[in-house]
Amino acid sequence: MIVYGRNAVREAIRGRRQVHRIWATKNALRESWLADLAVEGSSAEEIERRCGSAEHQGVCAEVARFEYQPAERVLALPEPLIVALDQVQDPQNLGAICRTAECAGAAAVVIPERRAADVTPAVCKASAGAVEHLPVARVRNLADFLLEAKKAGWWCYGADPAGQLSYDAVDYSGGVVLVLGSEGHGLRPRVAQVCDALVALPLRGRIESLSVAATAAVLLYAAAAGRRGA
Repeated sequence: MIVYGRNAVREAIRGRRQVHRIWATKNALRESWLADLAVEGSSAEEIERRCGSAEHQGVCAEVARFEYQPAERVLALPEPLIVALDQVQDPQNLGAICRTAECAGAAAVVIPERRAADVTPAVCKASAGAVEHLPVARVRNLADFLLEAKKAGWWCYGADPAGQLSYDAVDYSGGVVLVLGSEGHGLRPRVAQVCDALVALPLRGRIESLSVAATAAVLLYAAAAGRRGA
């Protein structure tokens, strides 16, 4: 896999994956974190050809393929804060959510195997390299994963504009899964039914909804604050 962008490459170097080669432009070579590494000089045009994006910021790297965590390992975590995404398909949204989840102290992100964005170079870039440190698990059936989480004693809260419970009235202590639906469609019926409660964010303007990435950010920091209080 070729990752690109200064944050994505820097975090790949700091993370678990093996980095095979790094290319950088003359300007990018001024970055202090590249100083002691074997970096191959390259033009911006050559880097764009390698990574397939003009958003490379002068640096890209060939790294080992991304390794997803087994669902069983996630389910074995003690009282974690987890984000589960129900068919989120936009790589930018997945990357942004992973970035927020890592910053807010979430233990993992869970995504389904089908009809969902997976961890690509674009997601690595959008996450600012957060996917190098945050476990991401892929599951065959998200509703079944949530049922297993409930058997482990965790609470599953789905984000839904029609939810009867306000996001700031939730007890986020213990094991918690925040479940967010796809862009435009929200949670699928079976996934929503499995959740212990559906929570809503107040919308006081004229726009009818927040983006899934913005909703995730609000819920993650509300949960983080609640867990600190507990």
